[in-house]
Amino acid sequence: MVAESLEQEVARIRRELHEHNHKYYVLSQPSVSDAEYDFLFQRLREIESSNPDLLSQDSPTQRVGAEPAKGSSQITHRIPMLSLDNAFSVDDLLGFYGRVTEKLDEPLELVAEPKLDGVAVSLFYLDGVLQYGATRGDGQTGEDITANVKTIRSIPLKLNGDHSPRELEVRGEIFMPKAVFEKLNLEAEAQGGKVLVNPRNAASGSLRQLDSRITASRQLSMNAYSIGTVSADVPLTKHFDGLGLLKEWGFHVNALIEVLAAKSSIASYVEHMSQARAGLGYEIDGLVFKVNSLQQQRELGFVARAPRWAIAYKFPAEEVSTLLESVEFQVGRTGAITPVARLKPVFVGGVTVSNATLHNMDEIKRLGIQVGDEVVVQRAGDVIPKIVRRAGSGDSPKPIRLPEQCPDCASPVERDGSIARCTGTLVCPAQLKESIKHFVSRKAFDIDGLGDKLVDQLVAKELVVKPSDIFDLTVPNLVLLERMGKKSAENLVAAIKSSKSISLSRFIYALGIREVGEATALTIAKAVTDVKGVFDLSAEQLEDLEDIGPIVAAHVVAFTSNQENLEQVESLLVKGVEPAPEKPTNSEGEAKLEGKSFVLTGTLPNYARDDLKALLIEAGGKVSGSVSSKTDFLVAGEKAGSKLTKAQQLGITILDEAQALALIQGL
Repeated sequence: MVAESLEQEVARIRRELHEHNHKYYVLSQPSVSDAEYDFLFQRLREIESSNPDLLSQDSPTQRVGAEPAKGSSQITHRIPMLSLDNAFSVDDLLGFYGRVTEKLDEPLELVAEPKLDGVAVSLFYLDGVLQYGATRGDGQTGEDITANVKTIRSIPLKLNGDHSPRELEVRGEIFMPKAVFEKLNLEAEAQGGKVLVNPRNAASGSLRQLDSRITASRQLSMNAYSIGTVSADVPLTKHFDGLGLLKEWGFHVNALIEVLAAKSSIASYVEHMSQARAGLGYEIDGLVFKVNSLQQQRELGFVARAPRWAIAYKFPAEEVSTLLESVEFQVGRTGAITPVARLKPVFVGGVTVSNATLHNMDEIKRLGIQVGDEVVVQRAGDVIPKIVRRAGSGDSPKPIRLPEQCPDCASPVERDGSIARCTGTLVCPAQLKESIKHFVSRKAFDIDGLGDKLVDQLVAKELVVKPSDIFDLTVPNLVLLERMGKKSAENLVAAIKSSKSISLSRFIYALGIREVGEATALTIAKAVTDVKGVFDLSAEQLEDLEDIGPIVAAHVVAFTSNQENLEQVESLLVKGVEPAPEKPTNSEGEAKLEGKSFVLTGTLPNYARDDLKALLIEAGGKVSGSVSSKTDFLVAGEKAGSKLTKAQQLGITILDEAQALALIQGL
């Protein structure tokens, strides 16, 4: 027998390891023992270490992770990774089916599949070898996560078979299996570490690690769900056939994907998957229905940010029951006293919930709940958990009563309609803390390093008893605080100093006038030239401004008529705060989006909704919380809900994040 050369041995071991990986991680059919696998792996690593010229990017040794990367780069998708329109009922799905069939001459087949709750990714292969992996990003450009996707065993570094395409882009969902998620959290708890919030966030955070060794330890998986692009040497006519090819090339394709040839099959599939959902080894938050014929997909085309040939069905908000252990009352910045439910921790909607808002005493009365009751909690997407109804009485229920005295300062509590308020405005530490937190928040003075816990300390030690005291803070008195070193104190003092240059609208917002948010603050700022002008405005002049009614005008006048408030503003000016007048945003002297109304919904790829809202307002737009016939644009991200449906019904223009930014920039 002729002895193998090193090149031949390397090729053989790689081939065997690729085969073992595929059988174990994709087919769930282990073919060798761990010891045998480890022996082959170590032998390959030894050869590659001694012969660097034999190392290649598709080697199984490249899965283990490398030194931390310096940062992430961007990758432009070959074709956009678009979002899907949403359906919230079987009727919505049947409506989609009807709209599609009206536009087609040929019979319709749909491919139905579980919608995994993970991270959408694009993988590109050249001559069968993985070149890069990227997140969805804004649909046009994603984050380069190549080093991290290489650590995921269900992603082939080299395609199976001898006839792989010249070029191939694969799209799929990277996720963390439930068992892995639970195991990692048990280990974290045992070591006193931080537990992961939910499988989706865990997968997303793992993929964005600069150190791919951490990603490798997270045991992520991937389901391939479509071919993005493929070279002409692979003729395709149906989406489902493409899934079959992906399986042949070594990808894991979800076994619950079905071809539906009849309209009546839609409801059956939804019912089946709704029942099977809880028993799956991974989280799903819905289902996806796609037209099977690629020619029909091309005929149907796209509308705005979404294809006409696909739709995502969203499961109803998850509900669970738990024990209402107690109700606490929190005092806000304006003295409003809000009841907060303390619950026996329960997992719902992807997170462990232990608190829920109760809004006010009227809501408690409507729900008819008492401490000790079993209550039903609901959470959908990133919505704040809420109690939706009473499930049953506990052993010894206790009525929930509004306190007669403020829980923080013992001042009398009075009712203001449905809202209860503490009357101790100047003596209530809770109101002072919340006012200071509002004053230094990102939308106001945006003082980096001055977080909630530090504000609590400053108020408790009476270093800050009014907002202007912030500008008197020095390094010597800050270093006396808990967990505050000299360097941190120096950085905070520098941040306070730099915050003195602020726009007039942010300054007005920072004052904490009731009912005056960013948009109203900007409206007022545009009507005056300086801070003094704000104090000169009458109620009539305020009501003449757009979107300011008598209630808001009364709150503003009540604030500006107060001598103590005027003295506070003058103190801020004396200490060097310089509110700058608002400037027009284009050469004609008008804001780019003047008069345009926007509503934001869903999770955006690159911006928090508040950040994009601020940009729209700065460009002259108005941002509302609800869709109406007066809305000009709806900016929709992932997991957009009923607002998107209503906007579509009203014929409102739908924008994605990139299109909204283009409007802001005047492109």
